[in-house]
Amino acid sequence: MKCRSCASALGEPVLDLGFAPPSNAYLPAARLNEPEVHLPLRARFCTACTLLQLEDHSDPQSLFTPDYAYRSGTSRSWLVHVAEFADAAIAVLSLDARSQVVEIGCNDGHLLGIFAERGIPSLGIEPATEAAQVAREAGMEIIEEFFSARLAGEIANRRGPADLVVANNVFAHVSDINGFAAGLGTIMKPHGVVTLEFPHVLSLLRHAQFDTIYHEHFSYLSLGSARHVLERAGLEVFDVERLTTHGGSLRVHAQHRDAGRPVSPRVHRLIQMEVEEGLAESETYMQLQGRAEKIKDDLLHFLLEARRRGARVAAYGAAAKGTTLLNFAGVRPDLLPVVFDAAPSKQGKYLPGSHIPVKPASSLRAGDWDCLLILPWNLADEVVAQLEASAAAGTTFVVAVPELTVLTDPGCRESGPMISGTTEWPIRRVGAQNQQVP
Repeated sequence: MKCRSCASALGEPVLDLGFAPPSNAYLPAARLNEPEVHLPLRARFCTACTLLQLEDHSDPQSLFTPDYAYRSGTSRSWLVHVAEFADAAIAVLSLDARSQVVEIGCNDGHLLGIFAERGIPSLGIEPATEAAQVAREAGMEIIEEFFSARLAGEIANRRGPADLVVANNVFAHVSDINGFAAGLGTIMKPHGVVTLEFPHVLSLLRHAQFDTIYHEHFSYLSLGSARHVLERAGLEVFDVERLTTHGGSLRVHAQHRDAGRPVSPRVHRLIQMEVEEGLAESETYMQLQGRAEKIKDDLLHFLLEARRRGARVAAYGAAAKGTTLLNFAGVRPDLLPVVFDAAPSKQGKYLPGSHIPVKPASSLRAGDWDCLLILPWNLADEVVAQLEASAAAGTTFVVAVPELTVLTDPGCRESGPMISGTTEWPIRRVGAQNQQVP
């Protein structure tokens, strides 16, 4: 395999998570006895352009299917995040009825709808049929297709280029990352702006976020590796923001090379930080394998010990990262009988690989479970706040990444199986006053 960014030869994998199904390929009950596709889940590092990337074993059409289950609108914190972004973009770029906004990978249209409500002409591009339909029903204009340089040219010729092009958590999801970047330049006005958000590979490495590696994520980007891709497409990164979303993300602002905006000192500072953190060295990435295996072992120890003690343990949040974690650890319904989730698109189905049933979050009753394993650890604070009745009833909340950690310990069941001062539980307790995942 050659690097999907610069075509340089790649070395041996720096992380091998075995074989796994696509993380969002949730199964209906009728398909549980059918053969299930499992693909190698291995990451390689390019020493030439510093891009961490998955091996080529899948194509986007097989991953982002018409019934692709992810919905952005199920997370309250994400809705606040996109509203703040829209407000800032409208103010800084002076967007109005004469402007145009294009969102690539608009999903169910929550961000796009904010611009439309302000009278700003908006267009969404979303290849997943069911998500696109949700956005259409909300009044959005949607093109149901994968974004490409060809599609960008067609849109620019038909509607005119855009003042703002937004791609939140899309850049890492494309296999042809160079063609995607070329399309960004084509669809943007000469003085327009493109804004990309993606998980920062520095956070992945610092906090052992190996569960964010799954087949839908073809690339794991630093500012340096993203800048290499954009520069080849004639685009210049002029600013960058570090975000807390998805466990640590970047928001990169780019323009045509001759657009004239000065490059922020933040760009140079972050590039230097990445170099100092070793993001240009393959040895840095090789450390992730041992940390992933430690997390796997600790989770299994925790679940096995809970079963031995008769503790009732369920999971919350049928997130893609949970699919990676549970399949890598070999967790099945005998250790984790159910996962609760707020997204109707996932409810009544089963997690890929592990076949753990997904039930509505509304069916979670306070007091039914001694412990809830929060799979989307990046939303742990939000989940704990939503489930305060369960906490009051004595349920303990746990995350497995970056290490097995108890987020709350209400102390309501001091004689119960989950509350123990012994060293048998490989967990670090974090009091309710400090619920932030480290």
